[in-house]
Amino acid sequence: MSFPRLTSQFRVSALQKLAEAEGGFATLLRKGDPTSGAILLVGQIKGCNPVLFERYPALDGTLAWHPVTLPLGGDDAEITKYWRTRTHRDPDLWVLELDVASTERLDGLLAADS
Repeated sequence: MSFPRLTSQFRVSALQKLAEAEGGFATLLRKGDPTSGAILLVGQIKGCNPVLFERYPALDGTLAWHPVTLPLGGDDAEITKYWRTRTHRDPDLWVLELDVASTERLDGLLAADS
C-alpha cells in the first residue's frame, strides 16, 4: 500500500506551525515549487549558530534531515550565499529558517518531518 506524498508547501507550513506552537520563530526566506520543490532549512537556537539542513533519502529509503557541510563554516553570510547560489540552479527550492529555544526542540521538529 502506498501513501500519497506530502507536498513541499504542506511540509513547510507544518514546520512553521510546529515551531511557532512552541514559542519559536519561522521565516520563509524563499518560496519554491508548491508540489515538489526541495527544502533547505536553516536551524538556529535562540538566534545563534545557524546550521543548514537538507532532506534526502537514507540508505534504507526513508527521508531524513541531514546537516549540509559548508566549506567556510556556518555563519549567516555563508549560509545565505549557499542557498542563493542553489536557487540559481534550482528555482523550485524552498528555504525556511527556524529559530527555536533548544537543540532538542530543533531535533524534534526535524524528526517530526522525517
